[in-house]
Amino acid sequence: MYLILCRRGVIYTGIARNVAVRYAQHVAGAGARYTRANPPSRPLVKFACLNQSEASRMEAAIKRLAATNKRKLVDKTGTVVRKLPFG
Repeated sequence: MYLILCRRGVIYTGIARNVAVRYAQHVAGAGARYTRANPPSRPLVKFACLNQSEASRMEAAIKRLAATNKRKLVDKTGTVVRKLPFG
């Protein structure tokens, strides 16, 4: 699970097994439709999840956050991989 900063300061949330490869796809314009229209500026944070189900739940929860709360989450975690319990 990862968050990246896109054009105009928007935070994009996604899931991938290999975040570095997925980020490169976004940069190359071969990623999600959103990042093709709003190219990424830089990766913000990635989270290690136990499985696909946990990553999907975490992604959905983060997408529901207001932009200010997403920024607070990034500020709290920094740019290193975080293993967070999620339930």
